[in-house]
Amino acid sequence: MFTLPVVLAVTLSTQDPAAAAMLRAGRALPGLTAQVQAAAAGVARLDASAAQLADLASLAQLATLADFSSLGSLGSLRDLATLADLASLGTTLADVPPTAWADDDPGDSLYRAGRRLLNRGRFTEAADAFGELIRRFPRSDYTADAYYWQAFALYKTNDADNYRIARRVLETQRAKYPRAATTGDAQSLYARIQGELARQGDSDAAQWVRVHAVAPPAPPTPPTTPSPPAPPTPPAPPSSGSRRPTQGCASDDDDDPRVAALNALLQMDADAAVPILKQVLARRDPCSVVLRRKAVFIISQKRTSETEDILLASARTDPDAEVREQAVFWLSQVGSERAVNALDSILRSSPDPELQKKALFALSQIQGPRAGQILRDFAQRGDAPGEVREQAIFWLGQQSTPENAAFLRDLYAHLTDDDLRDKVIFSLSQMRSEENTRWLLDLAQNEREPIEMRKKALFWAGQTGADLTDLAALYDRTSNEEMKEQLIFVYSQRHEPAAVEKLIDIAKHDGNPELRKKAVFWLGQSHDPRARQALLDIINQ
Repeated sequence: MFTLPVVLAVTLSTQDPAAAAMLRAGRALPGLTAQVQAAAAGVARLDASAAQLADLASLAQLATLADFSSLGSLGSLRDLATLADLASLGTTLADVPPTAWADDDPGDSLYRAGRRLLNRGRFTEAADAFGELIRRFPRSDYTADAYYWQAFALYKTNDADNYRIARRVLETQRAKYPRAATTGDAQSLYARIQGELARQGDSDAAQWVRVHAVAPPAPPTPPTTPSPPAPPTPPAPPSSGSRRPTQGCASDDDDDPRVAALNALLQMDADAAVPILKQVLARRDPCSVVLRRKAVFIISQKRTSETEDILLASARTDPDAEVREQAVFWLSQVGSERAVNALDSILRSSPDPELQKKALFALSQIQGPRAGQILRDFAQRGDAPGEVREQAIFWLGQQSTPENAAFLRDLYAHLTDDDLRDKVIFSLSQMRSEENTRWLLDLAQNEREPIEMRKKALFWAGQTGADLTDLAALYDRTSNEEMKEQLIFVYSQRHEPAAVEKLIDIAKHDGNPELRKKAVFWLGQSHDPRARQALLDIINQ
């Protein structure tokens, strides 16, 4: 057990700015070393993001202040600065062509030139360099991939005419080099280009989008059975909420061609897009899960007479939990009376607690008396799961209305579950009204209530601006040591002079040594000059 003098000594030391500065200075250099080493490791793995690359430039500049020779394979932090240049272009390492690998190849110099221009953001010139490589050296080892990098550079120019040229380049690559290393990237890029062209009115691109947004994927190629040993037992299929894609299916990635084609429907008018989206949402094959998740969002952006019905149907019947939850969420963004009715029906009929939580959140986002009433009705449902009722109580607290405040104050008296009562106390504290603060103080003084509920009510009363005169008087009226300790903490969180005065009074005169020590500790955290003087007075007693 620490003695009061020890507490005083530690408390005063924390108020010395010079000592704190020395401590910070002593830690600075090792911390910088660790930062640079971590950054270097990230670059060595070639998985740094654009945000991380931006940090590398600063670290490279700091490296001139100390010896970082332990960085290993990078050799020099100048490499970090070079990589950091990419961040200013919005480019990541995934957009960088591989380093040249065939020094004796006749196309090597043009490939290097194209790569350098692309990395510097000179996209038109980079496209010309890769195009020249294809024209002059059709047998080069670089040629197959040069088609992709030429198309990628053209795409980065954001020019509609260049999009059409890039599309032709990718079609040529697919015909001539179907096994090129960049084939997968080329498919994704082709879908993005088609989506952009469809948005700009290109009829061929729009037709491609319509077809590929709903076309079922090719069946996956079964793996070759190893022999020997005996083939392994196949893993169990992922749960309905899993994000892991089935082999050969669309991934949850906007670069996937099928997902990119579906996203392109955002740019099409509702009459053309909605029938396609309904086809997607009606699918139940394993490979349609990611597409249905995307389609739910897109349908919410197409405000038609069918929107609420389509979302409600997905929320009720889709076999994937995430599709159901997203459909509920997007119903809240529609915000119509029909959407409110749909959410109410989900709360009444769904046995899924997670879906009910999503419906409660969705209702909390809709401004209107009916949405609030549905939340209140659910909060007092004795047959509902406690964790879901907690959510309803929480969201009522985020809607600061007199009706919700009066309801929660009355609800508290009818609850027997401590978790629900705790949530009511917190929700009322978030509404910040004099009436709620008075209710919290009354609860804190009610000796028939459990001590933990009283302490929580006291804390939140202090946080919501309860009058300090009332709080100070409460210390003298209570005999419960736990409540007094909580009051000391409440005073420490207030910045009024009266709070410091009360702490000083307790530290000097309270008959309980443990409570005096707690008051001394919190005085040490104060920047009020009177607190420091009080500590010195106690030491000199």
